[in-house]
Amino acid sequence: MDYQPILQAIRQEDAPAVLATIASVKGHAYRKTGAAMLFRLQAGSVGSISPGCLEADLLARVPQVWQTGNMQRVDYNMNPDEDAIWGESVGCGGAISVMLEPVRGHLWDCLTEAGRRMERGETTRLIRELRGGLLHYRLESGLAAEAASEDPRFPQTLIVPRPSLLLFGAGEDAMPISRRAQEAGFRVVVADWREGLLTRERFPDAELIAGMPESIIAEAGIQSGGYAVIGSHQAQRDRAMLAALTQLEMGYIGIIGSQRRIQMLVDGLEASRLTPVHAPAGLQIGAEGPEEIAVSIVAELIAVRAQRRALRVKGGNGSENRRHLFGGWSQQTNGRTQAVARAVAGHYARQPRA
Repeated sequence: MDYQPILQAIRQEDAPAVLATIASVKGHAYRKTGAAMLFRLQAGSVGSISPGCLEADLLARVPQVWQTGNMQRVDYNMNPDEDAIWGESVGCGGAISVMLEPVRGHLWDCLTEAGRRMERGETTRLIRELRGGLLHYRLESGLAAEAASEDPRFPQTLIVPRPSLLLFGAGEDAMPISRRAQEAGFRVVVADWREGLLTRERFPDAELIAGMPESIIAEAGIQSGGYAVIGSHQAQRDRAMLAALTQLEMGYIGIIGSQRRIQMLVDGLEASRLTPVHAPAGLQIGAEGPEEIAVSIVAELIAVRAQRRALRVKGGNGSENRRHLFGGWSQQTNGRTQAVARAVAGHYARQPRA
C-alpha cells in the first residue's frame, strides 16, 4: 500500500485525526490486511479501506475514539448468508476487523518519523505491542523492518518508499504515463536532453531532469530494482540509456516502439542483462493512442511491482514468471508490433497491430 498521502497529511496538518487500519480479513475483501486510511475530524479523509461499504460507519465512531484517546476495534461480517444487514446492503463479502487509533502522542511521533524515513528511501515497519494493558508503538527500519516478528493480535504496518520510475523521453506520449504512474504510487522522474519539453505544465508533480543518459541516472538516484520506461524516440540516446540501465539490475525496463526498433536497440547487449526488459512496454490489451497505451504500461508496472513484493515476502529472487522480451507474456513473431503511440510531426501514428 502507498502510505505517502497519509503520512504527508499527518505531517502537514497537526490536527485531530484517527487512523483506520485493517487488522484482519477472512474471505473476500476489497483491501488486504494492513491497508489504512486517515479520518481527519476537520478536513475529510485520506485513502480508503473499502469501496464505500465501511467508511460512513467508521466515521461515526471517529469522534469518540479521538475524545477517549483509546484504540477501538470494529468487526464487520459482510457475508450475506450470515448478516442480513451488512451483507444485503454491501455485497463485499468476507469478515473484516478494523482498528481505529487516535493519531496523537507516541503514534503521532512514530508516523511523522516514518514519513521522514520514507523520504530518505528507508523501509519502515510500525510495530504495535501490548504492554501492561496499553498499546505501544515502535519503528524498525532496514533489515530489521523486513524481519520483524508479528503479534497476531495487532497488524503491523510496513511503510515502503514509493518506487522510482524513470521516464526517458518527455514527448506527448510520456505525459499520460507520468500522470497515471503517480496515481498508482510511483515516484516519477521525467528526463530528456530537450529542456523545452521539461515544463511543470506538462509534467505536474514529477521530478524533471535535463541531460544525457549517464548524468540523468546519477542525478535521479536510480538504483538496482528501480523502474524505467525508455521512449525518447531517438535511437542513439535510447540505446545509450538502455545500455546504462542494464548495468543496474533494474526491476523493470520498458521500451516504447516497434519490435524492429527494439531489436536494433538490444543488439549487442549482453543477453543475461536483458531479463528486466519488457518490450514493447505495456500489457497487450489492444490499447490505441497515448491514453490507452499509458494505461497498459502502468498496469504492467503495477503487475511487476506486485509480483516482486510477493516474491520478496516468500523469499524469491524476483526472476520467476518473467515474460519474454518481445510482447505480452508469450513469444511473438519477429517484425510484428503492438500499438504504440509515437509523436510524428505533431500527430500520433499507429504501428501495425500484432
